[in-house]
Amino acid sequence: MSSGDALIQDFVAGRYRAIETGLPVQCPIRAIVTAPSLAGREAELLRGIGLAKNGSGGTIGVVSDENTRDVLGDRVERALPGCRSVVLDHPHADEATAADLRERTRHCDALVAVGSGTLNDLCKHVTHGDGRPCAVFATAASMNGYVTGTASITRGDFKHSLPSHAPRGVFLDLQVLAAAPPRLTRAGLGDALCRGTAQIDWLLSHLLLDTAYAESPFAMQRVDEPKLLAAAPRLLDGDLAAMATLVHVLTLGGLGVVVTGTSHSGSMGEHGISHYIDMFARPHPGSLHGAQVGVATLTMARLQAQLLAEEAPPVLRASRIDDAALAERYGAQAAACRKALEAKALTGERLAAANARLAESWADWRHRLAALAIPVDRLEAALLSIDAARTGADLGLEPAAYRAAVAHAHEIRDRFGFLDLAAHAGRLEAFAAGEG
Repeated sequence: MSSGDALIQDFVAGRYRAIETGLPVQCPIRAIVTAPSLAGREAELLRGIGLAKNGSGGTIGVVSDENTRDVLGDRVERALPGCRSVVLDHPHADEATAADLRERTRHCDALVAVGSGTLNDLCKHVTHGDGRPCAVFATAASMNGYVTGTASITRGDFKHSLPSHAPRGVFLDLQVLAAAPPRLTRAGLGDALCRGTAQIDWLLSHLLLDTAYAESPFAMQRVDEPKLLAAAPRLLDGDLAAMATLVHVLTLGGLGVVVTGTSHSGSMGEHGISHYIDMFARPHPGSLHGAQVGVATLTMARLQAQLLAEEAPPVLRASRIDDAALAERYGAQAAACRKALEAKALTGERLAAANARLAESWADWRHRLAALAIPVDRLEAALLSIDAARTGADLGLEPAAYRAAVAHAHEIRDRFGFLDLAAHAGRLEAFAAGEG
């Protein structure tokens, strides 16, 4: 058993102790099973978490889409006689699709998602709303959200990370994952590489503004992250050991959300840029979330390295919320953006306190924060090794569209990080102009 898998099993068993409290973390997930193959074990695994009884699927709804049913959904259905097959046609993780799924599965006592991000989030969101349990059989190592208690759901034009519940069981068949389309594996690597940028953003917010911060989610990934960087070139070769390493890092990143109850440990500036692309790039290039996160992670790593290389502390200007500009950029969503900006605004005494802290502590902070980074060239080499996207153009975006995402992503969320620091220091516009 690898170090990553051992830590995951300790976490599920309630043996993992958070650094912050020294107390065991209560895990709502009953089983996380990763194996070279799970063929023939589907009913057994679901019985083990209390979803299938006496070999019968009963009122279990098996939810797949037009692709994942052929990959794995049919196999799961055949293992569960009497289950209800629900095949969604090109689903999106939005409220309309969730309402349709809720109606189609209203007579099911539990749902089993067979898929990755969209299907997992839909099943978590729907069952959380009415108290039913769910589980997931993964079909791609494309993101870190399998184990989280949140669901990324679009309402209107805005993507929200909504309170949900974690699946009761998460089942990862490495042969299935290794056979997934390469673009999905590339996206998974992109999503797995953001530990450093997210940690630096979140710790900056804590040091500067006294926001909450936790070390545990990052310590959990410390051993396996270097292994993933080394294994990256083998991810598209059918190498199950390399795939297991990616799965472990993604899973541990997701479990960090379980520790803290918030997605801050894996979703800061780099995810803000990705969310901006999803919400406002028109036409959307069709790029995957994880691919966008990988590109944005390189952007954030460059921005963080640039600012942390400077010995003189940044001097922050007062927040200025331009309602006309927000209305032009976001239309009906402008009010939500204003609310996000107001929540982290630096004016008056709060601005003075922030500048005083920077003047007093920047020399220490810059070294502390820089020590948490993965060097940009190392991140880029990992992505390059499997021909993953590294620029906005690689995603299919026009340069101006990606630069807009970098320049304005800080306006759509209330989380403070290096995008905000650069904006308040009058540095973000010039930096964004060099990206794309």
